Amino acid sequence: MKKKILFQDTSFRDGFQSVFGARVLTDDFIAAVEAAAAAGIDHFEAGGGARFQSLFMYCGESAFDMMDRFRAAAGPNANLQTLARGINVVALQAQPRDMIDLHAKMFAKHGITHIRNFDALNDVRNLEYSAECISNAGLHHQVVVTLMDLPPGCSGAHDAEFYVGTLKKILDSGLPFDSVCFKDASGTANPSKVYDTISGARKLLGPDVIIWSHTHETASLGVSQYLAAINAGCDGICVARAPVSGGTSQPDVISMWHALKGTEFTLDIDVNKILEANAVFKECLKDYFFPPEALSVSSEVVLSPMPGGALTANTMMMRDTGTLHLYPKVIAEMSDCIKRGGFGTSVTPVSQFYFQQAYANVTQGPWKKITDGYGKMVLGYFGRTPVPPDPEIIKIAEEQLGLPPLTGNPLDVLEPGVPIAEETLKKENLDITDENIFIAGALATPGGNKGIDFLKGKIPVGVRKVSNAEQKATSPPRSTPEASVKSGGSGTAHYMVAVEGKTYNVSVSEGTGEINSVSPVTATEASEPTESAGVVVTANLPGNVYKIVVNTGDTVEENDVLIVLEAMKMETNIVAPAKGKVLAINVSQGDVVTAGQKLVSLEPS
Repeated sequence: MKKKILFQDTSFRDGFQSVFGARVLTDDFIAAVEAAAAAGIDHFEAGGGARFQSLFMYCGESAFDMMDRFRAAAGPNANLQTLARGINVVALQAQPRDMIDLHAKMFAKHGITHIRNFDALNDVRNLEYSAECISNAGLHHQVVVTLMDLPPGCSGAHDAEFYVGTLKKILDSGLPFDSVCFKDASGTANPSKVYDTISGARKLLGPDVIIWSHTHETASLGVSQYLAAINAGCDGICVARAPVSGGTSQPDVISMWHALKGTEFTLDIDVNKILEANAVFKECLKDYFFPPEALSVSSEVVLSPMPGGALTANTMMMRDTGTLHLYPKVIAEMSDCIKRGGFGTSVTPVSQFYFQQAYANVTQGPWKKITDGYGKMVLGYFGRTPVPPDPEIIKIAEEQLGLPPLTGNPLDVLEPGVPIAEETLKKENLDITDENIFIAGALATPGGNKGIDFLKGKIPVGVRKVSNAEQKATSPPRSTPEASVKSGGSGTAHYMVAVEGKTYNVSVSEGTGEINSVSPVTATEASEPTESAGVVVTANLPGNVYKIVVNTGDTVEENDVLIVLEAMKMETNIVAPAKGKVLAINVSQGDVVTAGQKLVSLEPS
């Protein structure tokens, strides 16, 4: 009798994140959930992770509404699992205790039965309180040890001994859990290490605790990792289905079923029914743009471990800012950020911290700007890194962020979040519900509150769709210092291009690069203050105009914030270089700008 390996269908969470940067509308995929349930699949990854914030920030819909609809489509008995990040839960910022507790209660309320809970630093302290909250909410708590391979030349963590040692710390802590998962978001852990890790865990846990393995196919190692894990005593694996399997996503369910032939293991699926469900899924997504990098594998990712889910999310944002051509430099720079940052696992939010810092190093100069997340990580505000970060980087972070290193529990320095969220909702004349409190709290950032923006209807939909005929492996033309770019909504970008002294408005289809229209810039559009008329404040990096803080005619002091740019989920304040009066604002909220582009003109005073 063959042992049936448990499996979770990750297509609707990690699959969406890995291929589309989590930007998929519920109306477009809910029929595929129904088809998957009809095919006999009863365990789904249904949300959490980036599929929480991306729904509010890019899809213009509530993640709570999506979870309710997912439960209705999957049926009352399906296991619905979400992904949580320890003290970050589903936010990129560390959350206080009251918000962590509210997270578990809200997800239980909206149909979730299982929460997979990890900490990117493998700091067990970050799992203890969230574990209690998840268990108290009546949910299945799956505690996680996070895996990856280190860049060449690094040692001191991320071997089987380190992972089994982390599991021992989990057991010693006494935190409640129902199952254990070893999660490799970058798909870079070599199969031998996976085997040794699972073998060690099985000896430690005994025969009855359910062990799961999770990986990505990004480095073309996924199937071999799963075979190693299963042979070592793993009980369950995460798989995806076409058209969002393979590449940067999980190994395909049919591929794994086939790979287990001739062994003592099997997946309990009806392949013909899976194929029928896949046909529905493909039809649902036929108008979506599939980034070419999401469909391929890259052995080079083992040198700079980049999670599949983060890779595509970042390249999609680089497309939006016209900087996709910088990706090879950024991914190479990321290796140094890992080496000097303390070896936190490259999984959200730490993978984003690495990428943001690498992006800043490429666009602004090495270590000229320490990004908020990376800086707080090396200073200890997200917990203890596996090894101490580079002392030089700690010093730079301390100076730039104005924060001392933290050695205690990160939760102890966070103010309660619920009262702050309630006050924000009250100020904005919005309903004070548990859902709204969590949205306002989890989506607050240093530059503003995207949760409030959503609740007030100020979030534009940023889902990439193209017709079948246009689905080509292309990206928008990248901008130059002589071209300014404005977003024209879904599928269109508008460029102001200078050619031989004359300036033109150019409209371009983002999916194909096809030029839709060209027209001369009018006198009104072309009239901008020159440096002789004042001080010109320019963008120091490419990005989106997230918020304009000032108005024309305002008087500002030196270092007052004028504009907030956003790039790679990272906010950068553009400040006044001197005291003065705002003569002109040369951009609008939502515009895409290039490095060196004029943003604001000031009259010094």
